[in-house]
Amino acid sequence: MKIIWHGHSCFEVSDKVTVVIDPHDGKSLGIKTPSVRADVLLISHDHFDHNCSRVVKGDFVTMREPGKKELKGVKVLGLPAYHDDAEGTKRGKVTLFRFDIGGIRFCHCGDLGQDLGDQQVQALGKVDVLFVPVGGVFTLDGEGAQRLVDRLQPKVVVPMHFRIGGLSLSIQTVDGFLAGVPENRVRRVGNEVDLEKEDLPEDTEYWVFSP
Repeated sequence: MKIIWHGHSCFEVSDKVTVVIDPHDGKSLGIKTPSVRADVLLISHDHFDHNCSRVVKGDFVTMREPGKKELKGVKVLGLPAYHDDAEGTKRGKVTLFRFDIGGIRFCHCGDLGQDLGDQQVQALGKVDVLFVPVGGVFTLDGEGAQRLVDRLQPKVVVPMHFRIGGLSLSIQTVDGFLAGVPENRVRRVGNEVDLEKEDLPEDTEYWVFSP
């Protein structure tokens, strides 16, 4: 299968079906507009930099809310969480999406802004690939994201929602999140990577996508 980063928090995971998560229009953020086709579209919350379904092509089905569904053969769990550390009073709610493709379990955290509680961690269960925001200001910062990694113990951590060249949002770069991570556990993978279940590392690796 392929994992492709389309900037910010937008990812495409493709095997027999293609799942796209949190599309943006590009120009509102100062970055490239995603060119993407989906079978399943997951939208973590209704903010402009995560909900631009009009840029997505294809005959796709969309899930925005918490719950359990099977969409075009993909099992999806939507788990409610908060966009901030004040029970949603600042920025509202988000939906974390856990989904299974090709025997690999993915979790996309959207604009998560809180430390997850024990019940939320238990509900998520085993996670192989974790997409986690690290830029702070509107989401978890590097320290908060690392606390989540420590609790979930995924095989692969993919940081997202951090500052890159051209991005108009005043958020932090990925560097603070990676501070203290041994260099031999960090992989720079460009904007696209092939992945099969047998390729998952034994110990947690940090895969940093770039434009």
